[in-house]
Amino acid sequence: MFDSRHIRTFHQVVVSGSYSAAARTLGYTQPAITQQMKALERSVGVPLFTRAGRGLRLTEAGEALARHAETILDSLASAQQQLGALARLRAGKVRVCAFPSANATLIPETMARLLADHPGIRVELLEAEPPDSVERLLRGECDIALAFQYPNLPVEVPPEVVETPLLEDQLTVLLPVGHALARRSAVRLADLAEERWIAGCPRCRANLLQICAEQGWTPDIVFTTDDNLAVQSLVAAGVGIALMPALVLSFLCHAKVTGRLVEPHHRRRVLAYALREHLRMPATALVLDELRRAAAARAGC
Repeated sequence: MFDSRHIRTFHQVVVSGSYSAAARTLGYTQPAITQQMKALERSVGVPLFTRAGRGLRLTEAGEALARHAETILDSLASAQQQLGALARLRAGKVRVCAFPSANATLIPETMARLLADHPGIRVELLEAEPPDSVERLLRGECDIALAFQYPNLPVEVPPEVVETPLLEDQLTVLLPVGHALARRSAVRLADLAEERWIAGCPRCRANLLQICAEQGWTPDIVFTTDDNLAVQSLVAAGVGIALMPALVLSFLCHAKVTGRLVEPHHRRRVLAYALREHLRMPATALVLDELRRAAAARAGC
């Protein structure tokens, strides 16, 4: 294994033509140059220089190394610049896997801050519901996973994964604007027992079934989809109503749909997950900090 210092000194000896000239250029003593060249020759296993009178001549091995030395040093300089840019947050790529309503709310706010303060950071956005998003993190397909937990439906993670709470997301019911209960500021869940329902992803559907069962009734689920826009269209068309997180209310697209809090209040926790070792990567830590800021701003609204 070559020592980069030795390669740099060797290149200067070749350029300068002697140990003494290289020493003057590099600010070393001549014995220091001699020791470095001996160490380099031990590494390669063959002599690199021969004496030619009072000067030096490259051996065949020395000529071969001289042809590569400048390329090696250029590559090292390029690597140092790139690593320096990553450390100083002037460059870097972070892969984030999130569920749809987080992609439509927390991610745009996070990206706006990143582009303003650290335009060299690039984010690759993936989409998956939990627990698939966390499984993608464990498979190395993303650097940060956003997921949600319902009180009785936790996401299980191994010890090497760090969990960062972001916000508490209150559940709401989406109703057609002409619905009799839409005039209320909050709707009792029991008053919706006779409604037709549109269910979301498997975890959201399981939560709907569970909280209704706790009140002694079973929702009539007529349609299931994890597409938020499809849910809104179905509610607007009068197909049914839907239990949705409050995050969705910020991007309601239909004038014929409104959201109301449900009573008793039900919430889900939104969290970010990352491998412990990935938190040492400056760009990953930065994106996680910006996600926390975006969540805190939203929670304070």
